[in-house]
Formats: sequence, C-alpha cells, structure tokens
Amino acid sequence: MTDARDRLDDDERQRLDEQEAEQVEPLRPPDLNQESDRSATRLELFFDLAFVLFVARCADVLAKDETWHGGLVFAAVLTAGWWAWASTTLYANRFDTDDAVFRLLTLAGMAGVVGMAAAADSIAKPEGRWFALAYVVLRLALIAGYLRAWRHIPDARPTILPYLAGHSAGALLWTVSIVVPTPARYWLWAAGVLVDLAGPTLAARLRDAVPLHMEHLPERFGLFVILVLGESVAATVTGVHDGGWKAPVVTAALFAFVVAAALWWIYFDLSGGAAKRRLLEEGDGGTRQGVHDFYVYAHLPVAVSLAAVAVGLEHAVLHGADDHLSAGTRGVLAAGLGGYLLSTTLLQGGLSRQPRSALLWPGAGVPVTVVICLLDLGPVLTLGLLALLVAAGVVTGFLLHRAGEVRTAKV
Repeated sequence: MTDARDRLDDDERQRLDEQEAEQVEPLRPPDLNQESDRSATRLELFFDLAFVLFVARCADVLAKDETWHGGLVFAAVLTAGWWAWASTTLYANRFDTDDAVFRLLTLAGMAGVVGMAAAADSIAKPEGRWFALAYVVLRLALIAGYLRAWRHIPDARPTILPYLAGHSAGALLWTVSIVVPTPARYWLWAAGVLVDLAGPTLAARLRDAVPLHMEHLPERFGLFVILVLGESVAATVTGVHDGGWKAPVVTAALFAFVVAAALWWIYFDLSGGAAKRRLLEEGDGGTRQGVHDFYVYAHLPVAVSLAAVAVGLEHAVLHGADDHLSAGTRGVLAAGLGGYLLSTTLLQGGLSRQPRSALLWPGAGVPVTVVICLLDLGPVLTLGLLALLVAAGVVTGFLLHRAGEVRTAKV
C-alpha cells in the first residue's frame, strides 16, 4: 500500500490526503459546492430510493381509478412529492457537505418521504393527515439545512432568504392542514406548494444569486427520470406475471418494453441532452437563472407523464389477450405518452434555441399518440403502433442530431 502511494504524483497524493481528511471529519460547516467534477453522492442515491416507493404508490392511485378524478388526484399528489424532491435537490446542489449533520437531516427527510409513500393512496381518509405530517417533516429538515447554511455562509444569505421564507410559509400551511377537514385541507396543500415554489423563483431573480452546480443539476434530474422510467419496466414485469404468460400478453410486454426503452433514449440522447447543453452554455451568464427555472419546472410534467405511462403499460400488458382496452387505460396511455412527448418538446425546444427540430420530433408524436389511443384497437396492436412510433422517433432524433439540427451534451 505504501509503495503504491509513493508512485502517485504530488497532485494525486494531495487529492487523496484531502479526501481522507474529509472522511475523518464528521462535522464540517456548509460551504458552496464548486468542484468541477461533482456528481451524485451515495446518500443522494439512497434518498432517491424512498421516492421510488413514493412514485409507485402514486401510480397505484391512478391504477385504481383511471378517470379524470383519479388522474387529477394522482397528478396532484405526485406534484407535491416531486417538488419535495426537487427542492431538496436544489439545496444539496449548493450546500451538500456530506458531514454527519447533513446526513442526519437528509435521512430525516427520507423518513418523511417514506411516510408520504405509505399514505399516498389514503389522502381522502383520516390517514391523509399522516401524508401532511410526513410532508412537514421533510420541509422541516430542509429548513434546518438552510438555517445552517445561513449561519455559516454570509455571502449566500440573500439567496437563502427567499428559500427560507417560501419553505417556512409552505410548511406552516401544511401544518395547519393537519387539523383541517377535507376538502379545505387540499386547498391548504395547494397553497403551501405554490408559496413554496415562490422562494426559488424569487431567489433566481437576484443579481448576485449563488449559482447552481451545472454538472450536478442535470445529473440529478436525469436520475429522477430513470427512477420514474423504472416504473414502466416494473409495470411490464407485473403485467406479464399477472397476465399468466399468455402469448398475446408476452407480445404486448415486448412492445411495452420497446416503448420504455425508446422513452429513455429520447430523453437522454435528445431532449435532456439538448437541455443540458444549454445549461452548460449559459454558465454564469446573466440569464442563467431563468434558464435554470425553466429546466427545473419543465421536469415536473415529464415525471408525471412517465408515471402515467407506467400505469397504462401495465394494464395494456395485463389485458393483452383481450379484444379491446378499456377507455380508461387508453386515456391514461394517451395522456401519459402524449404528455411526455409534449413535455420533452417544450424542454428541448425551449432550451435548445432550435424549436423547429423539436416540433418535428418529439412534437409530431403527440397528435399521432392521441390518434392511436382513440382508435380503440386491441392491446397488442395499440402497443405495437406506439412502439413503432417512439422507435421511429429515436431514429428521427438520431438523424436530426447527425444533420446538426440538434446539439446535445451527454447527460
């Protein structure tokens, strides 16, 4: 071990010494994350596991009620959870020190996410209060983190203040909702999320706002996209298992897997890559905060749509041997897949400065998706046509990239 260390050059030895010093120091004051090669930490990946459960439970809400009402409840609950994840990610992007205090606060927030997941399908029942309480726990952990950063980083206080105000006001409204009956409780939840959203938006308008880390941000949001895409893969497995491995069910599952794989390809090699390139191009430019806001908020419909796709695929595979899909399942597929293609169109077109290519693909896929789902075809044929559509979209994206119509960065 000593001989190997002696062979290292001075820079590598210094880097190892710094890493060892960090590992043996359990408490470190927050500081701005400016490392050029920073990536997602093991703690962040562990934190994301709780959101895997949360997204799955939200999908169960939609799976049990494929109506407009069920869709709205599903979207509302998932929106609250997504913003909880996104706001926590924005804090970690700037102030993650990975010391004992940061870890404990993150784990406390993770416990809140677990509680939200457990109560996600019971918000209309008395257990809905537990959902609100769990959300408050997550907010309080985040507020504690910002208070710690406020104390130790005076230069960041103007940026931190709007976050603290928004998160605190939102947490207060959610706390009050615990003792308020439905449906007034839901209005307090909505107001709490909207107030919460105002903090980052106001902070972004500051002239000397603390910059976000441009390598870490798209990596984290890309990981969340993978997280939600995983629900489609799990849905395919569940559909085959519960469908009894019948030949039409297996065929439908193959098409469903192609759909999931193509959606992954579309985001990481096209829309998400084009959006990341714009973030990197902006750097510390004067308009960066507006670009960052758009990037962050555009991922909300992406996440909601992908979760809906998973529900639609599971039911389509499960009923692969039937003559027709239910109107509810076709509606979920149309809204989910069409919403995803529309969301990635906005993400790509809004940030790439090349809207024409975004309208060509994924934009052109939105009306085609809706038409396929409205035709009331059999499950296998419906999924087959959708798989063909998104696979053709992958090829189209490759050709657009090759022709220079879309410029991307690796996500």
